[in-house]
Amino acid sequence: MRLYVINLDGSKDRWDGFQEAAEGMDAVITRLSAVDGRTVDRDDWIDVDHKRFMRCHGRTILPGEYGCYRSHLKALDAIIASDDRHAIICEDDIAPHRDMIDIVRTVLTEKPDLHLLKLANHRIQGFIRHGGESEAATFGRCVHGPQGSAAAYAVTKEGAKKLRAALATMWLPYDVAFERGWAMNTRVYTLKNDAVDIVKKRYRSTISSGPKINYRTTKLFWLKRVPTAVFRGIDYLARARYALR
Repeated sequence: MRLYVINLDGSKDRWDGFQEAAEGMDAVITRLSAVDGRTVDRDDWIDVDHKRFMRCHGRTILPGEYGCYRSHLKALDAIIASDDRHAIICEDDIAPHRDMIDIVRTVLTEKPDLHLLKLANHRIQGFIRHGGESEAATFGRCVHGPQGSAAAYAVTKEGAKKLRAALATMWLPYDVAFERGWAMNTRVYTLKNDAVDIVKKRYRSTISSGPKINYRTTKLFWLKRVPTAVFRGIDYLARARYALR
């Protein structure tokens, strides 16, 4: 099993920490140089729909969000270009559980036609079980969301191609966009229990945020966020239907 690890060039401590945490795992670990959105002038951002992002997410895009998005697309491109039938994409601030590879293989054996399997979430609410031979390998979908977090997930080759095409233009943060299987015609599932530990407290945030930012300054005036509320309401109903079917 290949693990693609997204890591900024200046974050050697994170890279060393990940390698230490993953030592002894039955995996080939490949480092991917992350895109640092803070170093890219906003006028040079590519494939971004700013107006749709503001309409659907209610605020402007942070430089770190742009870098995170481009970094994950870069990881999908690497899988598409490889000979791997499936792989795991990780951010560098996680520590994989020792049985993570076995869990992914177990789920892929039971559900070989899946496109994406989330291995970590910020929240699990309204979980609907779709399968799993053990508690650790129980997978399904959530009625409530977004679940958040793109810290670790497994994708098949077909899944990488579908996600890359559907997510070519950024109009939501990556960790919101990539789990919307109902909108991308993809089979997206999540583990009930995380297969990794998030170790962000050990490091200063780099890829996703950079310097400390007051999110309130990026939000639109409340009346302008009405379309955001409408979008989220419709998306919530679509998510619930997707989880239950």
